[in-house]
Amino acid sequence: MDDLKKNEIYEAVITGLTSEGAGVCRIGGRAVFVPRALPGETWRVRIVKVTKTVVYGRGEECLSASPERTEPDCPNFGRCGGCNLMHMSYAAELQMKLDRVNDALRRIGGTDVRAERILGSECVEGYRNKAIYAVGEGENGPVAGFYRSGSHDIIPAPDCLLQSDEASKCAGAVIDWMRTNGVDAWNGRSGTVRHVYTRRARDGSALCCVVTGKRLSTALARSLTEDLRKTCPKLTGIVECVNRTEGNTVLNGEFRTLWGSGVLRDRLCGFEFELAPQAFYQINPPQAERLYAQALEYALPEHGGTVLDLYCGAGTISLCLSLRAGRVIGAEIVPQAVENARANAERNGVTNAEFICADAGEAAKALKARGISPDAIVVDPPRKGMDAPALEAIASMRPRRLVYVSCDPATLARDIARLRPLGYESDKALAVDMFPRTAHVETVVLLSKGEVDSKKIRV
Repeated sequence: MDDLKKNEIYEAVITGLTSEGAGVCRIGGRAVFVPRALPGETWRVRIVKVTKTVVYGRGEECLSASPERTEPDCPNFGRCGGCNLMHMSYAAELQMKLDRVNDALRRIGGTDVRAERILGSECVEGYRNKAIYAVGEGENGPVAGFYRSGSHDIIPAPDCLLQSDEASKCAGAVIDWMRTNGVDAWNGRSGTVRHVYTRRARDGSALCCVVTGKRLSTALARSLTEDLRKTCPKLTGIVECVNRTEGNTVLNGEFRTLWGSGVLRDRLCGFEFELAPQAFYQINPPQAERLYAQALEYALPEHGGTVLDLYCGAGTISLCLSLRAGRVIGAEIVPQAVENARANAERNGVTNAEFICADAGEAAKALKARGISPDAIVVDPPRKGMDAPALEAIASMRPRRLVYVSCDPATLARDIARLRPLGYESDKALAVDMFPRTAHVETVVLLSKGEVDSKKIRV
């Protein structure tokens, strides 16, 4: 059994899970990844791919099922690339995510600090306040849905269980409008409709942004607006984003408001926020409030002091920090988000927060040059984490506390390891399930300032 061959079938016991929720077993001394298999289960596994570094299998028959196994309610589970944990109980999902965070902290971050608990979500369906449906041509005309994992094949998803009713209605209305008016879909290089983006507020109001490869004519824009308003009466605005690029970035190019308001208003942590389509905003508001409350407690255990909020987006964390801080400075590289953040502070009567347009590293350098010495810095970077120069720039400001909010345990742990020689050690950690039924998990970590030779900090 030294050489595994494609299409051979073996009986194996699943002993673990990958970070994406696939089962792991050992066959012939090699680890084999089996999607949708759970620890403790015995499967007949067909080998489907063998390389020097990895082996993939497919579960042909479950001989003994785990008590944590559940029957997915979604007909697209296993085909669409959105959800990958619907085959397990929510309790098992939370444990898997907590284990994933702590494994990364130990193995990649080299720290003994562990997240002692994970905050589960009260709602595991319909919780997303933002949906991005890909649009393409199907066998019988245009379809809207989500990409199959690892491909650009669109799996139609008219009733995704994680999305809001408003999002599903908007996507369906756009597809019906395309069929009625003979409007084609984007094919990767040309065409008209590329995506349907919807963001919903907690009061039920919503904004729909239709991403196109070329600007809609006046007549088409008018008919699209009429159809969307008729099907989705809770809409407060309809926007067209003309994205002529061939890349994968969804919201890129020229924005124009076809009807109503080009921004959406929502409430979070007691504040009202005005959100442009491209502004970052957490997709699960109740969980975001719990996450931000913990970040606030870590950053400012006492009232007063100066705190920086890097990657501030529309200012959600910044305004939360303003409740305790003497002064908050937020930085964000997206100009529209900075405009949103400033307007949000003014709208909520927050006078101790200011915002600058710059990336994290450049912002830290500029603020240091102004003589600003923060008591705490909060970072909430994208999935890829932070680069070394940005970490060094932040460490050179020597805040007593550094709070790292992350949506990827691996890059979080990598950056924690990079911060150690710069004088920062992990102190506390908490996991938050922001994305139920998917493998993603949010983590907030407090790092405290230790002693370090200042010559080792290079900026």
